[in-house]
Amino acid sequence: MTYTKLLSSSYSHYASRAYSARPEVAERVASLAAARVTRERIDARLDELCDALRGADGAPLTEDALKRALRQLRIEVFCAAMERDLAGLADVTEVTGTMTDLAEAAIQRALAVLSSELEAMYGEPRGPDGERIALGVVGMGKLGGRELNVSSDIDLIFVYEDDGETAGGQRPAIATQDYFTRLGKRLIGALAEVTSDGYVFRVDMRLRPNGDSGPLVCSLGMLEEYFYVQGREWERYAWIKGRLVSEHGSAEARRLANLLDAIVKPFIYRRYLDFGVIGAIRALHLQIRQEAQRRATMRPDKADDIKLGRGGIREIEFSAQVFQLIRGGQDAGFRIRPTLAVLRHASARGLIAQPVCEALTDAYRFLRKLEHRLQYRDDAQTHAMPVDEHERANVAQSMGFADYAALMASLDAHRERVEQQFDQIFADKVNGDNGHAAPDDGAAAWVWSSALADDSANDALAARLVELGIAEPAGLLERLRAVWHSARYAGLPERSRERFDIVAQRALDSARTVEPLQRRGDTIARMFDLLEAVSRRGAYLALLTEYPHALRRVLSVLGASRWAAGYLIRHPQLLDELLDDEAMASPFDWPEFKRTLRLRLAAADGVEHQMDLLRHAHQAEVFRILLIDLAGKLSVEHVSDRLSELADAVLDVTIEAVWNQLAKRHRDVPRFAIIAYGKLGGKELGYASDLDLIFLYDDPADVAPDVYATFTRRLISWLTTATGAGTLFDIDLRLRPNGESGLLVTDLDAFRRYQLREGDAANTAWVWEHQALTRARYCAGDTQIGAQFEAIREQVLTMPREAAPLAKEIIEMRERVEAGHPNRTPLFDLKHDRGGMVDIEFTVQYWVLLHAARDPELIRNTGNIALLREVSRFGLMSGDEAETVGAAYRRYRQLQHKLRLDGMEKARVEPETVSAERDAVLRLWERVFG
Repeated sequence: MTYTKLLSSSYSHYASRAYSARPEVAERVASLAAARVTRERIDARLDELCDALRGADGAPLTEDALKRALRQLRIEVFCAAMERDLAGLADVTEVTGTMTDLAEAAIQRALAVLSSELEAMYGEPRGPDGERIALGVVGMGKLGGRELNVSSDIDLIFVYEDDGETAGGQRPAIATQDYFTRLGKRLIGALAEVTSDGYVFRVDMRLRPNGDSGPLVCSLGMLEEYFYVQGREWERYAWIKGRLVSEHGSAEARRLANLLDAIVKPFIYRRYLDFGVIGAIRALHLQIRQEAQRRATMRPDKADDIKLGRGGIREIEFSAQVFQLIRGGQDAGFRIRPTLAVLRHASARGLIAQPVCEALTDAYRFLRKLEHRLQYRDDAQTHAMPVDEHERANVAQSMGFADYAALMASLDAHRERVEQQFDQIFADKVNGDNGHAAPDDGAAAWVWSSALADDSANDALAARLVELGIAEPAGLLERLRAVWHSARYAGLPERSRERFDIVAQRALDSARTVEPLQRRGDTIARMFDLLEAVSRRGAYLALLTEYPHALRRVLSVLGASRWAAGYLIRHPQLLDELLDDEAMASPFDWPEFKRTLRLRLAAADGVEHQMDLLRHAHQAEVFRILLIDLAGKLSVEHVSDRLSELADAVLDVTIEAVWNQLAKRHRDVPRFAIIAYGKLGGKELGYASDLDLIFLYDDPADVAPDVYATFTRRLISWLTTATGAGTLFDIDLRLRPNGESGLLVTDLDAFRRYQLREGDAANTAWVWEHQALTRARYCAGDTQIGAQFEAIREQVLTMPREAAPLAKEIIEMRERVEAGHPNRTPLFDLKHDRGGMVDIEFTVQYWVLLHAARDPELIRNTGNIALLREVSRFGLMSGDEAETVGAAYRRYRQLQHKLRLDGMEKARVEPETVSAERDAVLRLWERVFG
């Protein structure tokens, strides 16, 4: 590649001037552009320039020589990046990476040279304990994200570890803040001062605390105080990309980086889903657009701005970073800087569709490539499309288009897709509403107002509630008054109160759409229970304000199920799930669920955060199952299957997480498994079911008993402890060998001996334990132990048994169950009353224990209805009777499920509603047990 062939010479006025002024620059650019311009190559060229300017005597590089070396380097790297880009050898990522490397190299070399000069005069900067400290240069914006465009400013913030003094210099000691202020000013001059060689980077310091009115440098203590006292939402956005770009190799630099991260991360990322940032980013975007429109009015030639205009680069960045601010506290995968990486993670988490991610990615690359073409011409920080016909033709040709019209057609198509996605994220246009205002007239606004404080307005308020569709308003009116007068509502910050009022009035205005009609008052009352529960978390109020369609879904859930309402009120972070339209249609993928959960746990900040993440993940999936269930898309059996599969997956991941936290573990992977009994064992889990579990280990190590005992206690704690996110499971361990007097975790061989009645006769399982074993299965942990358990289970179930003694044991156990669950009401208890579910379950268990040796199909844990059909094939009952009793069991489960969703603690119904089913079950019991 020779000077005459350089594309940059013919396209860029800036490059042409540089080559004309110093012909050797063209040769250097040609050499640099022959391969990717890496950081190593930039450093090597900077060394050459510095050596040449240092002089033969090897004297230290002067500040003036430093400036000249950096500016010459900048010309060469800028033009080489341009050359590779125009030749199609470099994509956007390479160009922005090269410019970022140039900025970092310039900052780090300037700091080294300037610090050496200052230290000679004033000595080393020392902290309060005499430790050496360094100036930290934080790169913000595109520099921090390694996305620097070719003519960009660099946004910097200067920080240092702690206040102290310098020591060991030729002059009297000065305070570290004074020292770093002098160093910072010199660094800005080294980069931004315009000399005969130009400049390196324009420097913008306005993002520092208090902007231009604040000190040029600040200690970490000052920065932390600023964040918590004055930090604003837009500053959280700005700090997402912030990172130290000064030297990282020294001990003081690493310490500073760690301390800075500990301060900045909690400021940016909230531990809960933070929808409050939507309004802040929308306001920031509006402010930027208004400024862009003002400039366009003053400079019509700058009107078409591809960065700040509609569908431009900034809207893609905002679309990505809103996910980071909302979710970065819970999902560490969002704590990344490059825009495209954020979009990919959002797509992987199902927050944006893959085609949308691809469209935004293509648009971003196109816009950034076009941005560089605009800036190459005169090294100007411009984002405006040209108005001159010649300039337009040049830009179009450089982008590979036949003419400017073709370029604009492609540009407009990209911008339209970006604009649509941005509006979908930041503006809810449901029913023409922009998502921010409450109804300002009508009955709802009249009801939720100061009229609630006026006792004389009682009749008028009741009449308005009737107008809103509440047939019996007295109870709801009492609830509304209680909320209006509550200390919680009165103490809300002004912004939260505004949002509360907006949502309250919208909820009342939506009352007439709530189904069923007779539950409208209860549904709206539950809505106010939810509002009170989330009122101190402005993010949840913001979500309901920003997304009116989410409010409608909330009302639908609250009206459909009292249990669902209580679950949502206890776990309000689940409001987020109501925004995910794809989740309802997505298949359940438990391997992917476990993989993602493991990654999130690995990135968590400590044990408590891991426990919260497990709870949030479990709650989100339970709620997804619930939403699909309430939509009528799952049978009772399928609900239980999904809840059981979810429990298995969570238990499996929890075993790994707890083991990794165990200090005394003696192997990488535990030889440990969880066995499920009862409803989880039979895959008949309900929404509020506890888990009947036993724990087994098979490990010959001498320390194994103690290690697994400690591990099991820790595991139980992880599963049952109430954290800020709630509890994970209620666990019942009474089915372990020897019950409550037995060990928490059992050696596999000891479990085998216990179940098979080997050894000490006093240490043997009872028949009722073998009954329980008919509904047991391996559910999590070591698969080899799981296989050995299944072998033991089969051996136990196929043991020879005599019918009469077994029947006697079953009958006695049934009587004990009945006595333990007395029903003194006229209602029929679907589970425990005679003719109910327990009678069916005990009958099936009797047949399994008596006949499994001759019919291996009975060993399979396929559920009671399938086992009844197998029993009929085996000849113990007719096919019709099996279908009748199976239908009764299904009917009981459906009614039980409905009653549980309605919040009923006891599943009891009017006897006549299930008289046919009850009679069929009683006839079966009488025939089998006499």
